[in-house]
Amino acid sequence: MKDGVNGVALGVFIFFFLAVTVVGFLAARWRASENADSLDEWGLGGRSFGTWITWFLLGGDLYTAYTFVAVPAAVYATGAAGFFAVPYTILVYPLIFTFLPRLWSVSHKHGYVTTSDFVRGRFGSKGLSLAVAITGILATMPYIALQLVGIQAVLDVMGVGGGENTNWFMKDLPLLIAFGVLAAYTYSSGLRAPALIAFVKDTLIYIVIAVAIIYIPIKLGGFDDIFAKAGHALSQENPATHLPRGALASGDKQQWAYATLALGSALALFMYPHSITATLSSRSREVIRRNTTILPLYSLMLGLLALLGFMAIAADVTVDNGQLAIPQLFENMFPDWFAGVAFAAIGIGALVPAAIMSIAAANLFTRNIYKDFLRPHATPEEETKVSKLVSLLVKVGALIFVLGMDKTVAINFQLLGGIWILQTFPALVGGLFTRWFHRWALLAGWAVGMIYGTVAAYGVASPTQKHFGGSQKEIPGIGEIGYIGLTAFVLNVVVTVVLTLVLRATKAPDGVDETSPADYRADAGDPGVQVELPPPTAGAPSGH
Repeated sequence: MKDGVNGVALGVFIFFFLAVTVVGFLAARWRASENADSLDEWGLGGRSFGTWITWFLLGGDLYTAYTFVAVPAAVYATGAAGFFAVPYTILVYPLIFTFLPRLWSVSHKHGYVTTSDFVRGRFGSKGLSLAVAITGILATMPYIALQLVGIQAVLDVMGVGGGENTNWFMKDLPLLIAFGVLAAYTYSSGLRAPALIAFVKDTLIYIVIAVAIIYIPIKLGGFDDIFAKAGHALSQENPATHLPRGALASGDKQQWAYATLALGSALALFMYPHSITATLSSRSREVIRRNTTILPLYSLMLGLLALLGFMAIAADVTVDNGQLAIPQLFENMFPDWFAGVAFAAIGIGALVPAAIMSIAAANLFTRNIYKDFLRPHATPEEETKVSKLVSLLVKVGALIFVLGMDKTVAINFQLLGGIWILQTFPALVGGLFTRWFHRWALLAGWAVGMIYGTVAAYGVASPTQKHFGGSQKEIPGIGEIGYIGLTAFVLNVVVTVVLTLVLRATKAPDGVDETSPADYRADAGDPGVQVELPPPTAGAPSGH
C-alpha cells in the first residue's frame, strides 16, 4: 500500500469528475421540452430515449459502483460464492422480456410514472399502491448509500481525507463535495443528467476491465498462478468461523444458497424503482425489447469483473475492509495515471445510479404519497417541485447513513432491501398478466413476506454483527440454507393465492381497474396513448 496522497491518480480522478459535472449541468438543455415543469420531463427525461441511450442508462443504473466494488470483493472474501451475480444477471433478461414491454405500454397509455401508479390503476387500491411505494423507498435508500460507500472507498485508497485521527469534517469533506455536486446537477437536470453521464461511465468501465483482465494477469504470472494462489488462500481456516475462508468452486452444501440467491436476486432486480424509471424513459416498447437482448453484454463484463477478486488474492492485497480490495488492487498494480482512470470509473459509476435512484424514490413519494394522500389536486409543476426537493432529502438521508454507520451495516441493509423489494413482485408482475389476484390478498401477502423477511434477516448473525448479518438462513421444511428473500416471496405468493380464493368465494369487492387489455400492447404511435396525465379537476373520475 502506498503512503500519502496519490497526486497523479487524484489529478486524473478530478479531471473526469469535473468533466461529468459539466455534462450533468449541460444535460438540462439536452432535448429540453418547452414544458420542463412536469415529472415526465424531469423524472423520465421526456420519455424520449432511444435504444442506445436507454441501454447506457439501464447499464449505468444496474451496474453500479457497488457492483464494481462489491462483486469482486465478495469473490475476494469467499471465492466462487461471489459469482452468484453473474447467473442472476443472465436469468433476469428473459424474465423482463416477458413483462417490461407490457409495463411500458400501459404506463405510456395512462401516464404512469411509477410502479405504484400502475398498481393503483390496475387494482383500484391506494393502500396497495402505498405499500409498494414505501417498500420501494425503503429498499432504495441503502442502495444509494452504497454508491457513496463506493466513492468513499476510492477516496480512501487515494489517500484523500486524512487518516483515522483527522477530524470528521476534513476526513469526509471530499465525499461531501461529491455529494453536493451530485445533488446540484440532479436537481437541475433530472434524469437527463445520468443519461448523458452514463456514456462516460460505461466507456471508462469497459476500458478499465479490458486492460485489467489482460495487464494484471501478465504481472501476476498468468491465470494458472492466480487460481493456484487464490485456491490456497481460500482453503485456509477463518479464525472467526473455524471453517475454510471459501472455495474456488462451490461445493454441494452451497448449492441451495447459491441457486436461491441468484434466482431471488433476478426476480428482485427490476422491482427496484430506479430500474423501472430508466425503463419508462424510453420512447417505445420496441426499445425495451431490443434492450433486453443487448443488456446481457454487461453480464460478460460482470464475469470478467468478478475475476478481479481472485487477482486481489493472488496479488496479496490485504485490507481491513473488503470493499477496498479492488481499489487497492488497482493502486498496487496500475501506473498512477491509469489507476486514476480506474478510480474515476468507480466514482462515476456511483454518480449515475445514485442520481437515478434518488429521482425514482422522489417520484414514488410525490405521486403515491404526496399526491394520493396529501394533495390530490397538485399540479404537474407542484409535483415536479416536490420531487426535486425530495430527491435532495433522499440523498441527504443516504449521506447520513454512510457517515453515521459502519460500512458493513450499510451493505447488510442493502441486502435487506433486496428481500423487501422482492415482495412487490406479485402485485406488479402478477397485475401485468392477470386481474385474478384480489387487492386485499396481495396486500396481506406483501405484509407476510415483509414481516417474515425482516424477522428472519434480524436473526442472522455474522462474526461482526449480532443481527442483520446476512441474507441467508435455513429454509423451513427443507432444511437447506437459502436466500431469505425467496423464502419470503414463496410465503407471499401462497398467502396471496389462498386469500384470493377465499375472497373470491365470499365475493369481496374488487377495486376499479382503469386499464383495458389493449393498453398492455399499445405503442407510442397508437391513437389515444398519452404521455402525461392532465391535472385532475374536482369531481372528475380518475379512470380512463
